[in-house]
Amino acid sequence: MVFALGPRARSAQYRLVSFESAGSTNAEALARVRAGERGPLWLTTAHQTAGHGRRQRAWISPPGNLACSVIETIETDQAHAATLGFAAGLALETALRRVCGEAASFHLKWPNDVLAGEAKLAGILIEAEQGPDGLAAVVGMGVNIVAAPDDTPYPATSLAALGIAVDAPALFAALSDAWAEWFALWDHGRGFAKIRAQWLTRAAGLGAPLKVRQGERLVEGYFETIDEGGHLVLSRDGQQTRIAAGDVYFGAAASAGAA
Repeated sequence: MVFALGPRARSAQYRLVSFESAGSTNAEALARVRAGERGPLWLTTAHQTAGHGRRQRAWISPPGNLACSVIETIETDQAHAATLGFAAGLALETALRRVCGEAASFHLKWPNDVLAGEAKLAGILIEAEQGPDGLAAVVGMGVNIVAAPDDTPYPATSLAALGIAVDAPALFAALSDAWAEWFALWDHGRGFAKIRAQWLTRAAGLGAPLKVRQGERLVEGYFETIDEGGHLVLSRDGQQTRIAAGDVYFGAAASAGAA
């Protein structure tokens, strides 16, 4: 499986390292960051064997799925770096539309998933480390192209299950270009207002009732918006609640997964 950067990514001076198999592209990226790498650099693999998502949940990517990470040096603190995930979501959604066609419908689930219908298609994990020359951010992205796990806390699907024939190299090339576009608009956090506005036009469950699980705590309300810091804003009985982190459930998953 041969991966290549898209033309916009190449013109923006991105580099690429590909592996036939890797434990985790994020782990490999972080090792390079600790050795002095500051990007912009993409790492891809045709088979990820030991990846993880939020809360250290396993993210295994069998041959045919896409697992990749990008290293960027950013000029902001770790608190504001989290908003980079919304740019990553927009990049993934943009790339998927470009390779799957406008007839395909994808939405963004707070804080870091791409959905097809109500099922998870792709996930994002951001890890960052402070270095002497700035904050090095590693943005890991995984897309279920040929297969989806069936032991997840939220329903998952794949492009193949949706009847969409796309290969990982084609999707990666589109993603590398879309990332260059949205990362430039994010502009080290200075452009988050524009990112936020675009993300909300693609948001899953906006205006609908949902549940957020935070450990043993369950918060319920209507998805009103995300605020200027990227927090989920719920409204209920005239009161607003801002959520910084948690597992979001809505639709059929709200009763099945958050009970």
